[in-house]
Amino acid sequence: MNILLATAEVTPFAKVGGLADMAGALPKAWAQGGHNVIVILPLYGTIDTEKFGIVKTDMLVDVPFGTWTEYAEVWQGTLPDTSIPVYFLRSSDYYDRPGIYGYHEGFEDNDRRFIFLSRAIFEVARALDFRPDVVHAHDYHTAPCMPMLKVHYHSDEFFRHTAGVFTIHNMAYQGMYDPQRAMEFCGFPASEFYTGSWYEQDGIFNSMKAGILFADKITTVSPTYAQEIRWTPEGMGLQGALQSRGADLIGILNGIDAATWSPMHDKHIAVPYDADSLKKKDINKKALLKEVGISAAEMKRDLPVVGMVTRLTEQKGVSILAACIESFVANDRFRLVILGSGEAKYEDLLKNLAYRYPNHVRVGTGYNEPLSHMIQAGADFYLMPSKFEPCGLTQMFALAYGTIPIVRSVGGLADTVQDYDPITFAGTGIRFHRYTGEALQHALETALRLYKREPHWSHMRRNAMAQDHSIVTTAQRYVEVFGWAQEARR
Repeated sequence: MNILLATAEVTPFAKVGGLADMAGALPKAWAQGGHNVIVILPLYGTIDTEKFGIVKTDMLVDVPFGTWTEYAEVWQGTLPDTSIPVYFLRSSDYYDRPGIYGYHEGFEDNDRRFIFLSRAIFEVARALDFRPDVVHAHDYHTAPCMPMLKVHYHSDEFFRHTAGVFTIHNMAYQGMYDPQRAMEFCGFPASEFYTGSWYEQDGIFNSMKAGILFADKITTVSPTYAQEIRWTPEGMGLQGALQSRGADLIGILNGIDAATWSPMHDKHIAVPYDADSLKKKDINKKALLKEVGISAAEMKRDLPVVGMVTRLTEQKGVSILAACIESFVANDRFRLVILGSGEAKYEDLLKNLAYRYPNHVRVGTGYNEPLSHMIQAGADFYLMPSKFEPCGLTQMFALAYGTIPIVRSVGGLADTVQDYDPITFAGTGIRFHRYTGEALQHALETALRLYKREPHWSHMRRNAMAQDHSIVTTAQRYVEVFGWAQEARR
């Protein structure tokens, strides 16, 4: 099968969240299964072309845009340690600037930037003579690919057998644009935008809604989230559109790349270990504490370490963490190591906490891949108190590293973490349900009671490491959905 993956993020080139991890891991698994895959994304100004061996090709693609034509250079690289081609669109007007989306509020021209990307992927495929069996678009950034496939390329012989599959990673970000601009940029008649149309939501052009309604199949990143977005406020206003496509909406649990996230093969951690050598986790714990600046004398006191690698936003539960965390660190109950960035009020709050409790709280901001691995290997517990969580990958990383997840039971967290039962010794972590500081405090108290308490501690960690959340299984499920989409296309 010829698979074209269109996305705004791919690790390791450009990453904000889990979308990048999935976009980087799925092609590898598909290629190993014998499929032909290409990946297309923008060449952002922050991508190090020399480091990744990305070179300019002789292709300059014409991109129909509104009633005119624009152009983009095509650069080429490969996913690291593979021969999978990655094609980068270079446009000095759209992408040659710091960042991917623009900090906090986003760039003012994100409508043009991502509509241009969506239209350009078809013209790059044509220039490469790559006839996709499926265009796999991710989140609102490339959602316009779905109506474009049906409107502009439906009768195009080159794309006659191409199906469209749209994957939702997070309903909270929908690509809502000025309708006059967006319809013009997409090349759609202005008359097609009206109240209740496939493009309109609350008087605004909604990229995600269009992606949902025009795709041959829609997927999201966990079975529980697929239900939540149809029947609860997690649908963020698009419940009606999702319910209308209920038969075509499939929840596929994300997976992790074991070649990257394995405590036996991780190049970023102090010593490798597995379920039979869990004592070595203590060495990684000391290495983590040293890395974040805890003194050798202070390290002699064995406190549990709670780790977080997260966006500092309301979605990730930072507000309920703020409501209860100080009582724990002030009373010498555990150490908290956080790596993340996001809303200024949460960054400031956590930095202030670290200033007042330097032996108990350490906060790193920004992107730091090695430290994220060290946290997974060195922490005893991994905290995800999310308000909502479509899937989450970091709890899967934690399980693989024998780091016990403490999670709110929503979305993919409910699908991947089983509450530990001290009677049967079954389960892999600690779950809580209500979105309150009190509920989180109770979950943390439960975790602390289990810390190094045998036989529970050993059973929990071994149970966690026995879980299989391989990207291979996820990729196979997508291929099955791609086949269904092709049948729908015919």
